[in-house]
Amino acid sequence: MAVLLLVSVVVLGLCISTALLRWNEMRYRKKGLPPGTMGWPVFGETTEFLKQGPSYMKNQRARFGKFFKSHLLGSPVVVSMDPEFNKYILLNEGKGLVPGYPQSMVDILGESNIGGVHGSAHKSLRGTLLAIVSPTMIREQLLPRLDEFMRSQLSNWDGRTVDIQEKTKEMALLSAHKQIGIEAYSEALKPEFDKLVQGVISLPIDLPGTSYSGGLQARKNMLSILRKTIEERRASSSVQHDMLGCLMRMEDSGQHLSDEVIMDIMITIMYSSYETVSTTTMMAVKHLHDNPKALQRIREEHFEIRKRKAPGDPIDWNDYKSMKFTRAVILETMRLATIVNGVLRKTTHDMELNGYLIPKGWRIYVYMREANYDPLLYPEPLTFNPWRWEDKSLEYHNHFMLFGGGIRLCPGKESGIAEISTFLHYFLTRYRWEEVGGETLEKFPRVRAPKGLHIKVSGY
Repeated sequence: MAVLLLVSVVVLGLCISTALLRWNEMRYRKKGLPPGTMGWPVFGETTEFLKQGPSYMKNQRARFGKFFKSHLLGSPVVVSMDPEFNKYILLNEGKGLVPGYPQSMVDILGESNIGGVHGSAHKSLRGTLLAIVSPTMIREQLLPRLDEFMRSQLSNWDGRTVDIQEKTKEMALLSAHKQIGIEAYSEALKPEFDKLVQGVISLPIDLPGTSYSGGLQARKNMLSILRKTIEERRASSSVQHDMLGCLMRMEDSGQHLSDEVIMDIMITIMYSSYETVSTTTMMAVKHLHDNPKALQRIREEHFEIRKRKAPGDPIDWNDYKSMKFTRAVILETMRLATIVNGVLRKTTHDMELNGYLIPKGWRIYVYMREANYDPLLYPEPLTFNPWRWEDKSLEYHNHFMLFGGGIRLCPGKESGIAEISTFLHYFLTRYRWEEVGGETLEKFPRVRAPKGLHIKVSGY
């Protein structure tokens, strides 16, 4: 009897599951839509996407081609894996293809985060960000701070075993705090920031225990700390030449930056630099360890810089600009690791794209990962080969999207490269290292070492 009941429950469950899947497919079986599958109601195919990542994308491409529909992260979406069409989407925001990031990202990073706005609001916010990370600001303000920070952080690694994954995360966040001017609150901000990061890419279900709910609460707690910082600055007569100081002076000069906008900008800077800078730094250390020829070449470049300087002299703008091979290592690391897999756009009205009719409000997922492994663009694409970037035209190729594209090109591109270059300068001129443990790496949805990436460090 018990067995019969169990079988009945299983059969009933399968029938309900099949009915739900078929019902959801029928909802989106509109004339003109691309082929594809939609998965479950509400959840769609989010679980498969997050768990299988590139394998899921390849399987769907094999079934439906380079342009297919799905339902991911709470929204119906069209996935484009066509490099030519991806370029078109990124260069035509003004034609009704506005940012379409998940609601979780907009809610947690704030309505004034640069990834969530478009039109005049984006133009204004982008101008603000470019002002605080301009070449002049990097040369005169950011680079000296980076030099001091990296020199201090890398002063005592000799003889230690370091989890380079955790260390680069910690350093990226502390560096962002220092650049912004909120390092006094680092201890209070860090645990909240960790929760915020987990909630940014999640299903927007505000229930206790969910990543989304934790991210929202972390944002509230961070805003309380940042608001206190702004109030303290206003009560002080001293002039600070950090990012927060620059933002507040813009407000004073009539650019109408409210406290809410300033706080959203600070959270966005922390989030964007944390994810990309820390992961690229970790993976550069990994690739250099595995490629002795590249390691020798980059070391020669940095020791040549030290020869021109007295012991203890900081690196300056001219030193940074001379790090040609270092830049090549960073770009090759970003290409091979593919830290950013794609970007999202949203249709503002029904439109025809690539021969299909895409309804208003649908997301377009510009999937850029495969372009990084295209053998026509990058011969032997799975090989770590920084020398390929010595051809300067490669960085300006039509399909170069490591930092986004069009008017969405990352405003912090140069400041991020400067930060990683400064780390590599002091790390490579002071230390040797060996990996300990041989931990595996995951590449999706984030590049990470689940058990850490441990290295044993010794003086050079």
